[in-house]
Amino acid sequence: MASFSAPTIPIAQKDKSKRSRTQRGGQTEHDSQAGLRTLPTCNQATSPPFSCNKGDADSSFSSAEKLNMCERCVDVAAIRAPIARRSILRLAAIAAAGFTPANALAAAAAAPPKPQNILSPDAALDRLMKGNARYVGGVSKRHDFKHEREPLRTGQNPFAAVLSCADSRISPEFCFDTARGDVFVCRVAGNFASDDVIASLEYAVQVLNTPLIMVLGHDACGAINATAKSIKEGTALPGRLPALVAALSPAVKAVEGEPGDVLANAIRRNVMLNVEKLSTAAPILARFVDDKKVRVVGGLYRLDTGRVELLA
Repeated sequence: MASFSAPTIPIAQKDKSKRSRTQRGGQTEHDSQAGLRTLPTCNQATSPPFSCNKGDADSSFSSAEKLNMCERCVDVAAIRAPIARRSILRLAAIAAAGFTPANALAAAAAAPPKPQNILSPDAALDRLMKGNARYVGGVSKRHDFKHEREPLRTGQNPFAAVLSCADSRISPEFCFDTARGDVFVCRVAGNFASDDVIASLEYAVQVLNTPLIMVLGHDACGAINATAKSIKEGTALPGRLPALVAALSPAVKAVEGEPGDVLANAIRRNVMLNVEKLSTAAPILARFVDDKKVRVVGGLYRLDTGRVELLA
């Protein structure tokens, strides 16, 4: 078996080992010739790590001792310097590519919270009707509302807007099987396009880039039925209900004398009249429709099945 012997340590290296046992911060170091000597304290709290001058105050210390006293600062500098160099190189590369913190924030702010909602008008209608088919078949998706909150906290980009009746039996979000942030909904009894509704839909189209608007009527609409009775009987409704009668009476009067059920005919006609009104609402909606960026369609919700029938 090969013998093992401890390596011989040169005297200079032994002296260096002694000095490495120095206690920093005003502690003492044993020197075989000079006895106990007090080393000055490195002011780490106030001196920059690259300009430690703790040995400068006492000229009696040799350059080697001063270098030993700055050992801690040198160690810190050795660690920080590569990091600093890497940070500078990284920032230079980012700046060269044209990306700055401000640009990065602007890009993040401009990114839509739901990229899947960026659709053409026809694709948006197809998605809406497929959602209704799932709803009718009782196979609606399980929407993860919890994890949708964060991306929607700073914005929205719905793929469709729906002008619906305020009837409690009609819920566009449910009947089209959509999640939050998918559908921009305006609701009013009789689903008619008032100035306020038009302004809201202008916002959806102009600001939110919504490509589809649906006017959604439904069977047995109470608002249209009350309007038809008021006109037939020549009576005025109480409160502010006459405002609804004024808005819905064009549809009721347009179907007078037509064959079939007056209420059903008026409901259908009301939807189509408001589709036309929205399609020609200048200056915003009409322009987007003419440019093929937005499509306005009509639909009828069937209470017995939940199915939405598209109206031509």
